[in-house]
Amino acid sequence: MTKQSELTEQSDQSDQPDQPDQPDQPDQSTVRSVTYDLLRTLKLTTVFGNPGSTEQPFLQDFPKDFTYVLALQEASVIAMADTFAQVTRRPALINVHSSAGLGNALGNLVAAYHGNTPLIITSGQQHRELVIGEPYLGNREATTLPKPWVKWSYEPARAEDVPEAFLRAYAEALQPPAGPVHLSIPMDDWKRPLSGFTRVRTVSARVAPDTKRLRDFADRISASRRPALVFGPEVDRGGGWDAAVALAEKLHASVYGAPLLDRASFPEDHALFGGPLGMSVRTISDRLAGHDLVVVIGAEVFRYYPYVPGAHLPDGAELLQITGDPGVAAAARVGDSLLGDPTTAIELLLDLVAEGSTRTSPEPMARPRELPQAPGSPLTPPEVYAALSRVRPPDAVIVNESTSTMAQQIEWLPTNRSGSFFATASGGIGWGTPAAVGVALGDRDRGVERPVVGLIGDGSFQYSVQAIWTAAQHNLPVVYVIMRNHEYSILKSFAVLEETPGVPGLDLPGIDIASVARGFGCRAVDVETAQDLEREFTAALSAGTTTVIVVPTQPQKAML
Repeated sequence: MTKQSELTEQSDQSDQPDQPDQPDQPDQSTVRSVTYDLLRTLKLTTVFGNPGSTEQPFLQDFPKDFTYVLALQEASVIAMADTFAQVTRRPALINVHSSAGLGNALGNLVAAYHGNTPLIITSGQQHRELVIGEPYLGNREATTLPKPWVKWSYEPARAEDVPEAFLRAYAEALQPPAGPVHLSIPMDDWKRPLSGFTRVRTVSARVAPDTKRLRDFADRISASRRPALVFGPEVDRGGGWDAAVALAEKLHASVYGAPLLDRASFPEDHALFGGPLGMSVRTISDRLAGHDLVVVIGAEVFRYYPYVPGAHLPDGAELLQITGDPGVAAAARVGDSLLGDPTTAIELLLDLVAEGSTRTSPEPMARPRELPQAPGSPLTPPEVYAALSRVRPPDAVIVNESTSTMAQQIEWLPTNRSGSFFATASGGIGWGTPAAVGVALGDRDRGVERPVVGLIGDGSFQYSVQAIWTAAQHNLPVVYVIMRNHEYSILKSFAVLEETPGVPGLDLPGIDIASVARGFGCRAVDVETAQDLEREFTAALSAGTTTVIVVPTQPQKAML
């Protein structure tokens, strides 16, 4: 059983695809003009990219009703498009250069794949008449290069197939589990004559769960003495925040944050919220001790790292998983799985499960919020988060890539609104800085005004620092708070855990971040005290441009 939705929207809207606007080249219909008309119909009128010579035939005479977002490196292109697609809830279009640009993009493509973000990535291929001779800038095995981090990769056999390839790419990207796809397009295809393409079609974007199995899950949940709910990123991505809150309240169940989450799907200041689960097998099992049933909805079971051996579940506990991703269900190490759209499943469970008011009230997350008795220099991460908690607007969205301090963020800056927390879905860094740009562009596209705050470690910031140029060029009101601890702090924490002393390359001296930010066109300041941070953050909110605030901090041992 499926719930139909339009191909042109990831959300449950019933608008028919738009009719093409004025043709791109009215005097001569070509593959290029027909493709641009199709892109208009699919509402793919924002292109994220960094152009190369093999892409110029597609980009020439760029239409005035399209927007080109230039990033200075292809990994940043991917991350910007990633969060733009998440915020606008529709696929995003990307154009990168042959094998070199696609290779640069791969690091953040891993995050988009794990985050189920619908992206259509196009790369240029050399002229068809040259490809057989391995020409300069030819993309060898073009369809293989981005695998396994795309759902589908294709190079049209004929120039005439380019528009239909885009339509299939759109369908592949959008259908569950959503994710990135890739098209390699020879540069001479765009000028080939083509009369038109009219076979625009729709596909399902949600798959409902099997009702018999869902009733069995509901019976087991109702019979549980002390259930635990773990809501993962799929819930918030699918618009299930309110339904998740309603289910937790009806069951009177403890709620935990999924390990290494990239979207928060439950208010972290709610009385039922028990905090994050942790990351390792042992930590998660210990955290769930005392629960007889663990219900994981919209998440993996589980994202483990590092390896700390232990039981996958505490004694006496069983596990149920609901996910829209068959691969995630198959990879679970323990428990019974049900395939289906998580939001749909939650909404159905609300009518199927019994009221849990007789259950003992769970303990809410402990928030000791301990600060040094006397202010010092540099600041501790809790002091930074405490200062931000006093000045953060309630509607602010946070993009976090300060990996070693994420536990402090949950303690001091809990996420309490849907669609207001973003982090990388992979283990690489360099995603967060451009991702904040994508969030702000997505908000602008849908007519929403809210502050975007990038909490970025100094090591992460250097991976994609060029992304702030794009933010400045578009006058995006992004406030970056860069925690400058002069090291890869998370790696030093892993070195202690893994008993690997003497690892080189973990210190980062001699970088003037504020000067670099000014060089890219941003407003930038160095602060030393909590009062300075509060003042500059407040000023940044009304600056009308991108601000980079650099805060020297003491290294933080990560909670692994």
